[in-house]
Amino acid sequence: MFGLFKKKSEKEKLQETYAKMMSDAHKLSHSNRTAADKLMAEAEAIAKKMDKF
Repeated sequence: MFGLFKKKSEKEKLQETYAKMMSDAHKLSHSNRTAADKLMAEAEAIAKKMDKF
């Protein structure tokens, strides 16, 4: 309840985006491998940004 109005940090936002992209890439890998690879590459770029924090 006390964290109700707390804003998310940039790192938390990146972590959520990374997790969502990896999940989507995994689902997509069963039907369209090239699109899944593209999503995974974008997710890795986000992972590199997270390492900077």
